[in-house]
Amino acid sequence: MSGNEVNPSRRRFLTAATTVIGGVGVGFALVPFISSMSPSAKARAAGAPVRADISKVEPGQMIRVKWRGKPIWVVNRTKEMLDVLPTLDGELRDPDSLEPQQPPYAKNGYRSIKPEYLVLIGICTHLGCSPTYRPDIAPADLGKDWKGGFFCPCHGSRFDLAGRVFKGVPAPLNLVVPPYRYLSDTEIEVGNDGGQA
Repeated sequence: MSGNEVNPSRRRFLTAATTVIGGVGVGFALVPFISSMSPSAKARAAGAPVRADISKVEPGQMIRVKWRGKPIWVVNRTKEMLDVLPTLDGELRDPDSLEPQQPPYAKNGYRSIKPEYLVLIGICTHLGCSPTYRPDIAPADLGKDWKGGFFCPCHGSRFDLAGRVFKGVPAPLNLVVPPYRYLSDTEIEVGNDGGQA
């Protein structure tokens, strides 16, 4: 073979090698673009269910967890708190939680799966403020008829210790009960009710 002749097998080898290396290079270049289309771990976690350990929540105490960027309240209600609930029915806008935003397990006087534990989304149904937990009885600023509950300082909406809205306040609906379930006697999972809703 003279110096000017082309070796066809060598040319095929070089063409194939260049094609393979080019394909690998394109693959590496596309990986960041393709992976950027899938949601980040933070975005996936934002909508995922969250667990809350309720074993250390004392009677009368409230804890907060975050789910989907919203505050979730878990209140361990005392017997006295539970005993007050039926006495308020005449003062409430929706005492039986018949409005459709409630899961079936919230359509009872306690608005919960287990009477002692209340689980709510801590956002007022009027304009989205966050009410304060006011378990005290007849405080000076809320009046002698106050038997404990949640008070929204933005526009004065009031909710009882089951998150039920009182008549004559700006909030149109009871506080929302999120989907939740018990994983054990000491742990709940918010964001997953196991198909009970």
